[in-house]
Amino acid sequence: MFKAYGLYSYIRANELRSAFLLAGFVVLLLALMFSFALIVEAMSVHPGAPFRYIFMLAVDDLKRGWPIGVIAAGVWFAIAYLFHQKMIDFATGAANLSRAESPRIYNLLENLCISRGVPIPALQIIESDALNAYASGLKEGQYKIAVTRGLTRELTDAELEAVLAHELTHIRNRDAQLLVIAVIFAGIFAFVADLTIRRWDFPFGFSPHRPERDNGRRGNGGAALAILLALVIIALSWGASVLIRFALSRSREYLADAGSAELTKNPDAMISALRKIEAHAAIPAMPSRMQYFFIESPALHPGSGWFATHPSVDARIAALIEFAGGRDTSVELGQAPSETIDASRQAGASFLPKDGRAPLSPPRGPWGSARR
Repeated sequence: MFKAYGLYSYIRANELRSAFLLAGFVVLLLALMFSFALIVEAMSVHPGAPFRYIFMLAVDDLKRGWPIGVIAAGVWFAIAYLFHQKMIDFATGAANLSRAESPRIYNLLENLCISRGVPIPALQIIESDALNAYASGLKEGQYKIAVTRGLTRELTDAELEAVLAHELTHIRNRDAQLLVIAVIFAGIFAFVADLTIRRWDFPFGFSPHRPERDNGRRGNGGAALAILLALVIIALSWGASVLIRFALSRSREYLADAGSAELTKNPDAMISALRKIEAHAAIPAMPSRMQYFFIESPALHPGSGWFATHPSVDARIAALIEFAGGRDTSVELGQAPSETIDASRQAGASFLPKDGRAPLSPPRGPWGSARR
């Protein structure tokens, strides 16, 4: 599903994957509402009521109550929309960076933005020796790119430009916006899981768990089974939302790497930057929910497989070599990239189209229209 056969189809496949994964949140929201309906009905019916009867009541509640759930989610999004950037800055420790403080970074970013006619996002700095960066924001005028102090010291101009182009691609493709929304949406499931499974008494001393005094009255019939099923649904919804969030971030990183190569016309710089970042990306104090935003996971022990927030650096470099004609390099901090070329992997790869089109213009033939 969503296979890719070249740079253009690779980008389109990632867009389809992202849309598919984000749509999954809607299904999870409905599952969450149904689990609450099960709990409410199980605690309301007469003792000994059969499970099938409780289940049908919950289905009817979902049919009548889904607009309320959508409105509640909308309120959640409205609050996050107003305060998301302050929360992100607080979580990451990012501070605004002026042109006078770092003209080098501003000049590199400004040249990239001018070349594509896009507004220049604000720059921020994270006081850390780690090598990492991220983009955030929901709309034009709010977008920001944050880089660590270590990144500005250890990367060459070409490598730093490639990283800035990577983050700018996240902004151009609305990746930053999508990740903020995904984290906000997943936060709903995390909050409800805490509220229900951990039995937090919030707000005002209420939590949707069965009081101890009801154990004797509700222990018979289908009520206990309905409550158990609801708890399982809530737990699975939370787990699925986390996996979707992980997968969403992973697919977007490939697209941003391709965008960096397209903007700078220098996939080698992106590759050498990734090699430097690979072993020096960790920021121990970084909250786990912010790991998805960074160019490479800042966790001390990044997850793997389904629980990885990012694809492996080797996989990203392999994609740049295969689809953008890049060359892998072995680099150490403070040294220039090696000129060694893996000829067998480079052979036949070409980043720029042969027919004079712009690198990301719609391809002709079966993959796109030739019309302008």
